[in-house]
Amino acid sequence: MNIGPYTLRNHVFVAPMAGVTDRPYRQLCKKLGAGYAVSEMAASNPQLWDSVKTARRIDHAGEMEPKAVQLAGADPRMLAEAARFNVDRGAQIIDINMGCPVKKVCNAWAGSALMANETLAVAIVDAVASSVSVPVTVKMRTGPDPTLRNAVRLASDFERAGAAMIAVHGRTRACRYGGTAEYETIAAVKAAVGVPVVANGDIDSPTKAREVLRLTGADAVMIGRAAQGRPWIFREVAHFLSTGESLPAPDANELRDVLREHLLDHYAFHGEFTGVRTARKHVGWYLRAFADTPGTHAFLARFNRLEDPGQQLEAIDRFLADPVPFEPGDAANDQEFRRSQRA
Repeated sequence: MNIGPYTLRNHVFVAPMAGVTDRPYRQLCKKLGAGYAVSEMAASNPQLWDSVKTARRIDHAGEMEPKAVQLAGADPRMLAEAARFNVDRGAQIIDINMGCPVKKVCNAWAGSALMANETLAVAIVDAVASSVSVPVTVKMRTGPDPTLRNAVRLASDFERAGAAMIAVHGRTRACRYGGTAEYETIAAVKAAVGVPVVANGDIDSPTKAREVLRLTGADAVMIGRAAQGRPWIFREVAHFLSTGESLPAPDANELRDVLREHLLDHYAFHGEFTGVRTARKHVGWYLRAFADTPGTHAFLARFNRLEDPGQQLEAIDRFLADPVPFEPGDAANDQEFRRSQRA
């Protein structure tokens, strides 16, 4: 599959997720089998380009190509300027966010709110595609609400405006992340356009990915929440789609190695203060596999109070070596844990 001049190595993509798909996470997912990944959404407002948050979101130094930046906004001229700004700094693909259902984004008439203003949505794609020489893609939903699923009409208009690929999450804006994704609209989008179409929504296993591809006829699948704390899902899905065989789940040693690599890159990228705090959610996701193990919740409660990268790494090593660190209320083990963090 190609996006413009870029040939992707497989049909299994990382969905852009705010606060999740930073450069360390994208790079890890690509290393573990993802064929493509897009940055978390960056602001199109030029007043925010110098902020630390935006600078990190558009940082692709050393990342496996193609390097894709997702932009959010509601002003065609401003989005076009932001696209040029990012291409000048190494972006090879520009993605336009018309899928985010979060209120603070939609309240500014950005994200999935744009689908309710078709004229503006098409004007944005046209303005961005006309302003840069790199491929422009769109990530959207099936429509504003279940009574207005206008993704097919918009996808056709986006293609005419210059979109090189369209990703569709099988929910409306009003559905947010509730209920279950529907794939009929994605299939209709695929039938209506000639550019590649990517199916997104509730894809959490290799067999589900195969089923979604069958139902939609899509060119690729995009995985979001199911990859949080499980970045190896991309190699599992890619291997299954190409061979029909299932890969074994990573053992505790590989889990430790993957998590350690992720955190070291995370600390280096975000800095110690921010890195320690934002690492906590990732560790919680990784350790969901131990949710039924006695002591896991107590471990995480204590882990989330650690303020040093070394302490976090040591705690994880200890837990994964013996994932029953202590039972809540076990004073002796609790004291031993605290001593280990002070050492």
